[in-house]
Amino acid sequence: MIRADILSGGLAGGVRLGETILADQYGFSRTPIRESLRRLQAEGLIEGAPHRSARVIDWDSLDIATIYDLRATIEGFIARRAAVVIPNAEIDRLAEMCEELEHAAKRLPLGNEELLDRTTEFNQEFHGAIALAAGGEAIAAMRRGVVLSPLVLRTVHDYTAEDQARSHHHHREILAAFRARSPDWAESVMLAHVYSAKSRLLRSRETIRRASDDELGTTAPSVGGSVTALRRAAGHHG
Repeated sequence: MIRADILSGGLAGGVRLGETILADQYGFSRTPIRESLRRLQAEGLIEGAPHRSARVIDWDSLDIATIYDLRATIEGFIARRAAVVIPNAEIDRLAEMCEELEHAAKRLPLGNEELLDRTTEFNQEFHGAIALAAGGEAIAAMRRGVVLSPLVLRTVHDYTAEDQARSHHHHREILAAFRARSPDWAESVMLAHVYSAKSRLLRSRETIRRASDDELGTTAPSVGGSVTALRRAAGHHG
């Protein structure tokens, strides 16, 4: 639930997350709250500091447009190389992964936690495998340097049915380009894939900003009744 509130913007960037306040708000003891915070930190959604409460990553501090323009350049280069050298057996393996994810997407509703996890894991494996095929660990490490986990999670969390279908289609078409051994085709689809994620993130951030601006003009309810109140209370603790 904390994760969902961060991804939806219910817990704004920069807000400090005190364990006691979170336990009261979500109705859990501090132990599962502590474990949840550790996972969120591993995912890059929150950041810790010595002797202070963790805080939500500040989305506004990230230059999403520049990050994704750089990622597009690197991922496009990787797709071109992979189209020539990736083994057919690896293409077949990635195709099976696509099929498994598509089946999961038909079974699970959008926004489902399991689907979010499976889609995120798929993206890491699918694009990571392409990078390894294109140039080994050196190329894979270069790609990891521009792929920020919090942004990937936010993209997947905000998927509409149309976004999800488009992403699945892109993955399938990338593999079709690999089978055709067409660098130009592979690069063009990969660029479309990355730029569609960039557009989704920028729209999402603008939506959250507008909602936050609207909220500032209203009176927040009590701590027990809203995440907004938790935000205010958390600002005075840790």
